[in-house]
Amino acid sequence: MKQKMVVTEREVKSRKVPSGETVIIPDGEFVNITQDLGGNYTVTWQGNMLRIDGTDADAIGRKPQSLDFTAPADGNIDKQQVWDALETIYDPEIPINLVSLGLIYNVDINQDTKQVTIDMTLTAPGCGMGPVLVGDVEYRVGLVPFVDNVKVELVFDPPWSRDKMSEEAQLEAGLFF
Repeated sequence: MKQKMVVTEREVKSRKVPSGETVIIPDGEFVNITQDLGGNYTVTWQGNMLRIDGTDADAIGRKPQSLDFTAPADGNIDKQQVWDALETIYDPEIPINLVSLGLIYNVDINQDTKQVTIDMTLTAPGCGMGPVLVGDVEYRVGLVPFVDNVKVELVFDPPWSRDKMSEEAQLEAGLFF
């Protein structure tokens, strides 16, 4: 994608790359879209690189991604909906979701406290995008009905390797010939 300068059409929450710190971009600000992989947008504004979630894409004149979940009648968190939310989160450098990359190791749901705890890893322990990915996971899983809290644990044991990727992800990444 070629970089494109746009004007924000409303105030929008973003996360600073790589720290994950929340930054509010005001309405009417010029931002430069530098990347639009996996439904999220990387922009630069006032010398900072920021990520705007795809659910807020309308703020930069794009079609927003919709995450609609039907609330279960029993009032419990639906584990499949948590996994579905995780499948909408893409690695910021390649357009493959975290589940297909094999980065999600475990999902634990405490129905009493309405907390979801997720063990995930990164493709490399020193990956600078770790805080941004954690923020993506917290935000998107937090959209699942009845989730009150999302706790993400970054784990590095066992270490990630490409054999944890789905076959489809390996094909998409060009690892199968």
